[in-house]
Amino acid sequence: MRRLSAILLPVVGVLYPFVVYFGMEKVAPPVFALVLGSIWLIRAPSLLREPGGRWMVAAALAYCVLLAVTGEGQLLRWYPTLISLLLLATFGVSLIYGPPIIERVARLREPELPPEAVPYTRKVTWVWVGFFVFNAAVSAALTLWAPLKWWTLYNGLLVYFIMGVLFVGEWLLRQRLRRRHA
Repeated sequence: MRRLSAILLPVVGVLYPFVVYFGMEKVAPPVFALVLGSIWLIRAPSLLREPGGRWMVAAALAYCVLLAVTGEGQLLRWYPTLISLLLLATFGVSLIYGPPIIERVARLREPELPPEAVPYTRKVTWVWVGFFVFNAAVSAALTLWAPLKWWTLYNGLLVYFIMGVLFVGEWLLRQRLRRRHA
């Protein structure tokens, strides 16, 4: 069950723009809110133990309550922006109060992280902060001024391509830096 709940929220996040695109006219916003809120509640126990998890769960559930109470369909398009802002806050706060998120992830694979890797993880965390700023701005702009098709294309496909480029680029750079230090 723990594994299922760990993948449920990310899968919903990936599918969300397409569900909104194809279901916005067929499903009432309060139903979206109920389903999304239920998924967040299922995932909450493990998220509450993670840095920034309480704020993330609280903000997501507040969004679901607002969506359910208002029934405003336009609010459905703000969810990707909200998630980007929550991740921005989590990554940003980790830079202030440390250790940075990327260092925490790196230490899961390599508990005895070399000292020269620590500043690198901080820089990578800053890259992700920049990405979340960019993503939140683009997603918000598309929500405010673009047709639903464009919003869906960006939030359902293009953003994952950009993230993939970031992951691959960082991995290639890390391999190069490891060879240099070895």
